[in-house]
Formats: sequence, structure tokens, C-alpha cells
Amino acid sequence: MTIFYNLLIGFLGSFIGVLPPGLINMYAAKISMKEGRKRALLFSIGVCITVMLQTYIALVLARYIGKHPDVVSMLQKVALGIFISLTIYFIFIAKDTRREIRDHNEHSKRNRFFLGIFIAILNVLPIPYWIYLSITFSAFGVFSFSQPELWMAVIASGLGTYASLALYVQFFRPKEHSRKLSLNMNYVIGIVTAAISVITLLKILKEF
Repeated sequence: MTIFYNLLIGFLGSFIGVLPPGLINMYAAKISMKEGRKRALLFSIGVCITVMLQTYIALVLARYIGKHPDVVSMLQKVALGIFISLTIYFIFIAKDTRREIRDHNEHSKRNRFFLGIFIAILNVLPIPYWIYLSITFSAFGVFSFSQPELWMAVIASGLGTYASLALYVQFFRPKEHSRKLSLNMNYVIGIVTAAISVITLLKILKEF
């Protein structure tokens, strides 16, 4: 039963996490519109491979935290620095997601798989996301860090990511004059990371 729970949490966790409009799924949608679904799905596979690696790293870290609760305090301080840095990046540095995505050369069109890997690497949010998600569900007894359950969650996270991106590839067909997003998603992510930073800071101050 724990394998089923890990599969379900891994799939739904990634599917829901990737579903809101962002840089990665907008990339997949635009590639689908300009170059066809096959190249967009190839891009999505590259993203999924990176996501599975990030999920594995996150679950290993979460398992370590569960066995060594004494490191939680230190990790809270590290997480605070990370989330503050992410807030600054997404609000002040990251490119506006409403801008038109342009291809710089023909060579990039033949390497959508590697482009997917590269774009997904730039997004480090899956690691803290899966750390918190797995620890939370583990506390309720519906998530296991043992083998092979952990690998089932990793595989399911890739499948969930692919399913979410496939929806954009298949159904995202806006008209020419409405292709740009009306909202810069980097600001949304920045606000979320800022809120997490405040919550983490309050937790740290509460311990003193």
C-alpha cells in the first residue's frame, strides 16, 4: 500500500506543482505552436529527467532530516538564505515570463531534449518543494522513504511532470494577439518565496 501512496503523491505532487503557468510549461506550449508537438514533447522529456533527479535529491535530504532532527535548526537558517536569494532573483533579476520566447539559432531547435534539461536545472524549487511535501505526508504515515517506495515516488514525479506539460502541449492554442501572459509568473513565485522566507524567519526567531 505504501508503494501506491508514494506513486500517487509523486504523480499528483508534480502534476499540480507544474500545472500553474510558468516559464517551463510556457516554453513547452510555444515550442508546440512553432515547431510541433513532437519537439515540445521531447523538450518535456528533458524536463522530466531533471525533475526526477531533483526529486531524488530532495527525498534523500528529507530522509536524512527525518533521522537527524538536530539538523533541522541549521537547515532552517540555510533555507532562509536560499528563499531570500530566490525572492531577489525572481522579483528583480529573472526575465519577464510575458516576453516572447525567441530561438537564437537553428542548432537549438535540434536539441530540444537538452534544452528541457537545461531550463529545468535553472528551476531549483522542486527540491525544497519535495522536502516539505515528503516530510509532511511522512508525518501522516502515507509516505515512505524506504526502497523501492522512494524510487516509485521519483518515477511518478517524472510522469506527473510529463502529464502536466503534455496538457500544455496538446491544448494550449491561444490566438496570435493573446500569446503573451498578462501576468509575470516570476513575480508570483517571488511573492511565494518571500512569504516562505517570512514564515521561516519567524520560526527561527521563535526558537530564541
